[in-house]
Amino acid sequence: MAIIVLDRIVALAASVRRTVIDRSTGSRATRIAVVASLTVLVATAIPVVLVLRTPERLAPVALDPPPGPGPAAAPEPGTPGAEARPATSLAPTPSHPAGTASPSAATPSSAAATTSTPAPAPLHADFSIDESALLSYRATVDISNPGTVPAADWTLVVTLPRESLKVTAVTGARVTRDGATWTFVPDGGGQVPGRGSVQVTFRVAGALVSAAPTACTIDDTACTGLPG
Repeated sequence: MAIIVLDRIVALAASVRRTVIDRSTGSRATRIAVVASLTVLVATAIPVVLVLRTPERLAPVALDPPPGPGPAAAPEPGTPGAEARPATSLAPTPSHPAGTASPSAATPSSAAATTSTPAPAPLHADFSIDESALLSYRATVDISNPGTVPAADWTLVVTLPRESLKVTAVTGARVTRDGATWTFVPDGGGQVPGRGSVQVTFRVAGALVSAAPTACTIDDTACTGLPG
């Protein structure tokens, strides 16, 4: 494009020159005007040619785009957060229908109450004389359980008036002696069932009138039926 424009300008200048030479008879003022026009034309053509030879000077100035979000800088080794942590998910909490108790709602006291065995009711003992002889007598103690829970352990204590008196022929219990006090405890089959009873029998070597028991208790509760 620059070469074409220069060719046009040179051709135009040659044409004007020939015109001026041919018209040598013209006025001097006319020649001066033509020379001036050629000068202006050449002065205008030179910048046009330079611009056309470097068209990049006419390119519009492009504005730099705003800085966009760049890639996140990787944390330095050894700093907190350098290792990726897996996403954690919350497990759904199981819901309980209305009116039902949660398993965690049970208190230790209620759990203990459901697993513990109720205590047996206090036992009752009734003393009686089955046989009386001149130098001895035979006694029977009925131990009854008014409750529904069986009673496996019990202690029957019979106190005689003298240490010289002896207890023999014991059934339904095992007996130990401490002076004039005789203690009876269950043998292998001495458990008292609920709403039931067991019997303890023994013989005292002594006349009833002078050897009758002075005290009788079952688990520290006084027996009934003692003579006199």
